[in-house]
Amino acid sequence: MAYNWQLPEWPGFSYDLGPCEKDLFAFAERVGRVDGLLESLPEGTQTETIVELMVSEAIKTSEIEGEILSREDVMSSIRNHLGLAIPKQSVHGQRAEGAATLMIAVREHFAKPLTEETLFDWHTLLMQGDRRIRKGAWHRHEAPMQVVSGPVGREKIHFEAPPSSRVPKEMKAFVRWFNDTGPNGKKEIASPPVRSALAHLYFESIHPFEDGNGRIGRAISEKALSQGVGRPILMSLSAAIEKNKAAYYAALKAAQRTNEVTGWIAYFTQTCLQAQTQAEELVRFAFQKARFFDRFSAALNARQAEALRRMLEEGPDGFKGSMTAKKYMAITQASKATATRDLQELGALGVLVQEGGGRNTHYAINLDGPKAAG
Repeated sequence: MAYNWQLPEWPGFSYDLGPCEKDLFAFAERVGRVDGLLESLPEGTQTETIVELMVSEAIKTSEIEGEILSREDVMSSIRNHLGLAIPKQSVHGQRAEGAATLMIAVREHFAKPLTEETLFDWHTLLMQGDRRIRKGAWHRHEAPMQVVSGPVGREKIHFEAPPSSRVPKEMKAFVRWFNDTGPNGKKEIASPPVRSALAHLYFESIHPFEDGNGRIGRAISEKALSQGVGRPILMSLSAAIEKNKAAYYAALKAAQRTNEVTGWIAYFTQTCLQAQTQAEELVRFAFQKARFFDRFSAALNARQAEALRRMLEEGPDGFKGSMTAKKYMAITQASKATATRDLQELGALGVLVQEGGGRNTHYAINLDGPKAAG
């Protein structure tokens, strides 16, 4: 079976938006709701929420490709670039620094037209510290770029990209298409998720770099979404994709065998909606967290405040395994007696809820605090 780029209509994608009309409407509705919720937060909390979404995107887009980045390093890098860390915090991993810097670049320059130089710059940032490949340039291998799985000698080919001799011409056409289909462009695609879906599929099908195509492709999708809504999009697309990577790869593989891409757009729109729903949960969580500290900060000592902030860093999914005296000691450097006393005080305040007993005693955070009597 031929791949999409080998078909005569390439890159003329055809599709029917009927199956995803409800999801497209729901996406637009949630975008407005998330923006409104964010604006209701204090300025500092707004910034921290945006940073959290950027950290999630940087980590998850790499995780999809099997690369695990240090959350602490990514967070430190983003905060350094935004001028939020004074003095600047140290960043130990070049790949974490590159991924974080890419997130900043995509967000800050979302409205600018896409250029080949932009893509080269993104690739150079992303591939920091990797000496195996040529950075900031299209691949030149004579052998075709393939997406494969399975053991050596029994590989299964999922997709084969155009030969390197075609890549420069294909990418010139892609960049022109991307800019022409943007807001007020010659061939404007009005729906942000639809344009984002097509941009991702189009780019991934050319597969122009030696490595990093998936991550660059998702950055392109974010740029398309941001241009469509007229501001940096408040969500992590990669976090939604990573929750079900198998569905992502299956939908992409099917779409790369045809230029009738209704199924791909339906999948991608659902994923955008899921990502926006997750962002809404995060913003609501940030509101709860801000209200929580406003209510209890005066009653907390420095150790207790530090431990609670660490618990709440995990976001809506919560602190893995709840809090224990041992974890409290590691976070605050307190003695066992002090940790036990601090945790008991937090329980008495209603900030933490004790679960289990004896050696199995652990505590869950109670964001709503104690209920009023009566």
